[in-house]
Amino acid sequence: MEILSPGYWQEQDLELGTPAPLEEALSSTVWSSPDLLASQDSQPWTSDETVVAGGTVVLKCQVKDHEDSSLQWSNPAQQTLYFGEKRALRDNRIQLVSSTPHELSISISNVALADEGEYTCSIFTMPVRTAKSLVTVLGIPQKPVITGYKSPLREKETATLNCQSSGSKPAAQLTWRKGDQELHGDQTRIQEDPNGKTFTVSSSVSFQVTREDDGANIVCSVNHESLKGADRSTSQRIENTPTAMIRPEPAHPREGQKLLLHCEGRGNPVPQQYVWVKEGSEPPLKMTQESALIFPFLNKSDSGTYGCTATSNMGSYTAYFTLNVNDPSPVPSSSSTYHAIIGGIVAFIVFLLLILLIFLGHYLIRHKGTYLTHEAKGSDDAPDADTAIINAEGGQSGGDDKKEYFI
Repeated sequence: MEILSPGYWQEQDLELGTPAPLEEALSSTVWSSPDLLASQDSQPWTSDETVVAGGTVVLKCQVKDHEDSSLQWSNPAQQTLYFGEKRALRDNRIQLVSSTPHELSISISNVALADEGEYTCSIFTMPVRTAKSLVTVLGIPQKPVITGYKSPLREKETATLNCQSSGSKPAAQLTWRKGDQELHGDQTRIQEDPNGKTFTVSSSVSFQVTREDDGANIVCSVNHESLKGADRSTSQRIENTPTAMIRPEPAHPREGQKLLLHCEGRGNPVPQQYVWVKEGSEPPLKMTQESALIFPFLNKSDSGTYGCTATSNMGSYTAYFTLNVNDPSPVPSSSSTYHAIIGGIVAFIVFLLLILLIFLGHYLIRHKGTYLTHEAKGSDDAPDADTAIINAEGGQSGGDDKKEYFI
């Protein structure tokens, strides 16, 4: 059987630019037994490579013992790219980096997703030895797009935003945040693109609108290894409708007093137009100050429900206040309450003093007597008055029993 030389296949590939079946032809050729004892030093080696779509990848093949043979690189379609230092495929993206008896390195620039696959490095010893290099191409995700925002938003309502990014390979992940605060959105949904290689990812997030959200940025970020830590995100600025509240001055209006109803508008921008109405009356009411409704002299007929509509270029908001005009009697103040407390304490002290006086008087009455003496002691046993007097006088000089006690 005829032994085919590697030069033959090189010439064919250079002339036709078609897939080179060199390995198959050589492997099917019958070789003499001494050729089967080739050294393992003739085995080439390569490495797997990962490249971002649009980038450049370098394929490097090395061998220790070339056995006077040249190295060759082939693409996943088994088209020869380079045989030694000779270009085999007319593709300007593929360039020679290094060609020596022990190494063949080429570069592929502007890598596309279609370039992904196994590249083969071959050396035409007997038998032919090959090494594989798996090239993985990463699809760069597109800048995410946020949808679902309806401007402006109202406080306490629930807003839902959607985020989507296409073109990632492998599938990217989406995250949400509001300012510096992380938002917990739905799990990222993955859908394969029509090209069968890349993916479209999407996610949704819902949150309750607060006053502090006015002017805040809701950010959707895409995370992917092809970005190498670079930020790829989209933000949506949140704008709230204006809000308002009515504050009376004084807080407890009474008949005959002067009353101001302040309509305090909030928003970004701050409302610049205020309109007052009263339920059951012809609107609008007369305004004597910007955003404030004045009652110079309150009377009972002013009672009712009043509405203030605050308007900016972001929308309008109406606040309501029910006015009840009280009688002109003064409202107990904090000072009068304080005086009442002091008065209660004083009354309690007086009560204690009265109780003490009652107990003291009772004690004195029990121990007072009616000028108790011992002058007539022994008169009960005397037969007559003279004897009683004598006994009494004797008793006075007798000691302690004749003493008088005054209480």
